[in-house]
Amino acid sequence: MSLDAELSALAAQRDLPADLVWRLLRHPQARRTVALLRRDLTEAMIEEIIALGSIRSLSVNASVPADIRARLAEHPEPIVRCGIATSVADDPPGLPARLADDPDPSVRMFLTGNDHLPPQLPARLAADPEPRVRRQIIHHWHDAPDRVRRALMTDPDPQVRRDSVRNYAPPADLLPALLADPETRAAAVEFVTPSPELAADPDSAVRVAVADHPDLPTDLRDQLAEDPDMFVRNAIAARPDTPPALRDRIVATLHTDNPVAEWALRYRRNPNVGGKPSPAPPTLTREQAEALLARADL
Repeated sequence: MSLDAELSALAAQRDLPADLVWRLLRHPQARRTVALLRRDLTEAMIEEIIALGSIRSLSVNASVPADIRARLAEHPEPIVRCGIATSVADDPPGLPARLADDPDPSVRMFLTGNDHLPPQLPARLAADPEPRVRRQIIHHWHDAPDRVRRALMTDPDPQVRRDSVRNYAPPADLLPALLADPETRAAAVEFVTPSPELAADPDSAVRVAVADHPDLPTDLRDQLAEDPDMFVRNAIAARPDTPPALRDRIVATLHTDNPVAEWALRYRRNPNVGGKPSPAPPTLTREQAEALLARADL
């Protein structure tokens, strides 16, 4: 581990004495970690962090006092207001509503992922004039009411419609229109019975969706196993109910010179492939922390 990484790990260590935290503020990377993660920041530390230029990291720290959050919510840099939007609660009262009116749509986008929104704000964000904001709220508002879901599934923006069908089960009366819409047809396949027409759809994304369907009939599975698109064939190979012999035959046909596509194909068949998570850094004693800070001349 590099010296910078060791100092950053120390900055995140719980129950670190305040005098050591102050010394870490002199190191840019460690200071950003302090600003971002520590829950024991004093007012003086916060002012020093702001003065030293790590206000962006500080804005994401949900433990800073309410008066500091309110102050940062008025910062001229949208990225700072975005940080506040990610975690602010209704303290001081009305602050999330103010951020929902922020003139920069990126701030409103970050607000959609906030788990502490007052109950009236998600619906307001779902009707935001910026399509990017409406798309983002779909991914976070899992219990949106039926009227909101319907509005999003019939939204004028094609990506909003597509994302809403991917995240919400559509009502039966909307399914015909969603299947007829090229932007939402692939996402709607999950909610209908697979058919030969869908398995032969000219859009490969629709055929992949059919290949993924939990109730895929054997005859359509065998048809899609011979599909000209390798991602459709790969979807059949990834199914747990595909016979091993058929899977091996399909995999033998999956050739590409594109390393990214090759990785995507392999990952689809085995999403658990990956390295083990790195172990947590050890907790340093006072003596060890002092020695580390001395090495960094802090």
